[in-house]
Amino acid sequence: MRSLLSILCCISFFTAQSQKVTVLKCGQVLDVRTGEMSKNVMIVINGNSIGSILPPGALAKIKADTVIDLTAYTVLPGLIDCHTHVLLQGDITAEDYDVQILKESIPYRTIRAVRSCNIALQQGFTTIRDLGTEGAGYADVDLKKSIKNNVIPGPRMFVSTLAINTTGHYPVSEKEYAWELTMPKGLQEITGADEARRAVRQQIAHGADWIKIYADRGYYKLADGSYRSSPNFTSEEIMAIGDETIRSRRKLAAHAVTRDGILAAINAGASSIEHGFGMDDECIALMVQKNVYWCPTIYVNDFVAEGRAKAGSPINQLFAESEPALFKKAMKAGVKIAYGTDIGGYDWNMPESKDFSFLVQYGYTPLQAIQTATINAAALLDQPLLGELKAGNLADIIAVKNDPTKDIQALSDVRWVMRDGVIYKSVK
Repeated sequence: MRSLLSILCCISFFTAQSQKVTVLKCGQVLDVRTGEMSKNVMIVINGNSIGSILPPGALAKIKADTVIDLTAYTVLPGLIDCHTHVLLQGDITAEDYDVQILKESIPYRTIRAVRSCNIALQQGFTTIRDLGTEGAGYADVDLKKSIKNNVIPGPRMFVSTLAINTTGHYPVSEKEYAWELTMPKGLQEITGADEARRAVRQQIAHGADWIKIYADRGYYKLADGSYRSSPNFTSEEIMAIGDETIRSRRKLAAHAVTRDGILAAINAGASSIEHGFGMDDECIALMVQKNVYWCPTIYVNDFVAEGRAKAGSPINQLFAESEPALFKKAMKAGVKIAYGTDIGGYDWNMPESKDFSFLVQYGYTPLQAIQTATINAAALLDQPLLGELKAGNLADIIAVKNDPTKDIQALSDVRWVMRDGVIYKSVK
């Protein structure tokens, strides 16, 4: 027994000693919780975690394997995007969507997703929650595994695999194709509470971290300015999904745009409402009461609005007109917001940082906008070791040239990226 303990102690000592120590000499470091800037400090990284944040004079006492000069930069935590689709490449119209689902193989889409993952990381997003493969099976689980195993570069991923809707309520629509054909769909369809539970269990068995549902469809505006839609699930179906998700110690994300989907999703136990462009006062109050996060995905709505209006659907333009007032109302009420872009719904060649400017334009301070993609997002994901630079947290760190608390556009020019203690983008 003694010899075994000695071996274990030696292994533990060797592991601790073999961790590389990296020191970042920072011009200024942002405390995203308080907004305070610490100038000319050092971040000491042991392996993949932050060991300490020290004044510059302490460098002589540290045996560092690597010292990196970031004195010309503002340093802050890696950003978190809580709504992405790495397996999509933009789908303004139904035709755009159908091309990807029907004409591109899953291996081809996965190869393109490898590129999407690297783009996200290079832009400073060190963690993403990917909300649905849109017909690409469980390829998101493979991508997550490949990143974790250092096969490909990319952000830390939390995945929702297939997403769930009810039969006949999601494209590709059989109405547009010969009825003899059974067309592929962008998600898993269910009918009835038993199938709903089975879908949740199947997705978790295949590696889902989150369960994603599409709670409503067919959005329209009433004469009084409010929005409505058609709910996708019966109460028995959506409650079965929520119950099975929570019983399985997972969380539920709901694509829900108006009260018809939002209220049903929240009452079923959803932790986040995605989009929510047509929510009303009752939705806002219930979100605050039940601590439900909002991922407003502002830019993607603007991006698709014109093209969809030309194709005969003006609803996204109407949402764009009413969303600034909605955002101010939700902000005043205290709705918690987590950064989510829905990128993949727009092209991955476009900046993932677009939504920051909208958040500030609609009433947030730059610091509040940054918090949506750091401490707020980490809280939604139940990841206390992410979203903040402090001792013990994972070394997900980025550097930008200018101060983002003064100019939010600074987040569109990330110069240096570290995820999990590994540098993926270096200062030129």
